[in-house]
Amino acid sequence: MTGPNSSPSSVSDQSLESASSALIKARKEIAKTVFGQDTVIEYTLATLISGGHALLIGVPGLAKTLLVETAATVLGLSSNRIQCTPDLMPADVLGTEVLEEDHNGKRHFRFIPGPVFTQFLMADEINRASPRTQSALLQAMQEREVSIGGHRHALPAPFHVLATQNPIEQEGTYPLPEAQLDRFLMQIDVDYPDADAERHMMLVTTTSREEPVATVLDAQRLLEIQSLVRDMPIGESVVDSILALVRAGRPGTDAPDLINDYVLWAPGPRASQALMLATRAKALLEGRETPSIDDVAALAEPVLKHRMELNYKAQAAGVTKAKIIQALVDAL
Repeated sequence: MTGPNSSPSSVSDQSLESASSALIKARKEIAKTVFGQDTVIEYTLATLISGGHALLIGVPGLAKTLLVETAATVLGLSSNRIQCTPDLMPADVLGTEVLEEDHNGKRHFRFIPGPVFTQFLMADEINRASPRTQSALLQAMQEREVSIGGHRHALPAPFHVLATQNPIEQEGTYPLPEAQLDRFLMQIDVDYPDADAERHMMLVTTTSREEPVATVLDAQRLLEIQSLVRDMPIGESVVDSILALVRAGRPGTDAPDLINDYVLWAPGPRASQALMLATRAKALLEGRETPSIDDVAALAEPVLKHRMELNYKAQAAGVTKAKIIQALVDAL
């Protein structure tokens, strides 16, 4: 069954097959250097081909930075890295205007772009940046442009932010505001690799022989794939499942007791949009022509987790966001 924007003839089988083949190659290239993180790689690629930003959360040493650097190389994108600290100023990220004088003595301002003017921006430990600097990034993430000295400057296309956070060390940090969290398409939790992957990592990374990764895509091809994702057909049953899942997580008279008892604030419409794109992207990554309800279930946690907050009652009862989201998924 099809619905709005889901005409089977809107995307050719050849286009889907070509894009899926390129993404499979990209996934394999990234896995050459990032071991034991297959799900993280999948979610990262799904975020990028959806045109979104990702928040990577994990303790130090789990290859978050390596993942970002490798993905930029494989996708053929220009990249910059910002190490966020409390004294990082908006101008250090966006750029600044300097006053210059030409040979005729006439003065004028010249704009010097900051590191945000790239296609792939890594914001390392983003919660260490001050709220003022975080807000500067918010405009870049949402509008793909920045305002300096009253002038708007467009960012390169595509433009993606992959930010990292350490979930343990919270001293000297500034929690991201809800508005900025909502701009991340997914929160990707990076866990420890299994024993086999860690053993392979030990053997490969402690030798002088490194296997280089190849560039599989370029910026133009990525933009084409992002457009393809938006044109992919999606069934009415999947659309209804996304809508039911997101709306069921909001407190109200019709919400389950679990939601009314423990949820402080819940996902808004941007969560539904993110799930629509992410399920299409996941299907394309797996070589399928259309997403399924299983894709909705698989992506519910990374798409919804950072878009909701639980109250103190939930903390006292040991109720987590993962448990809440799993209950919503089970209800489907």
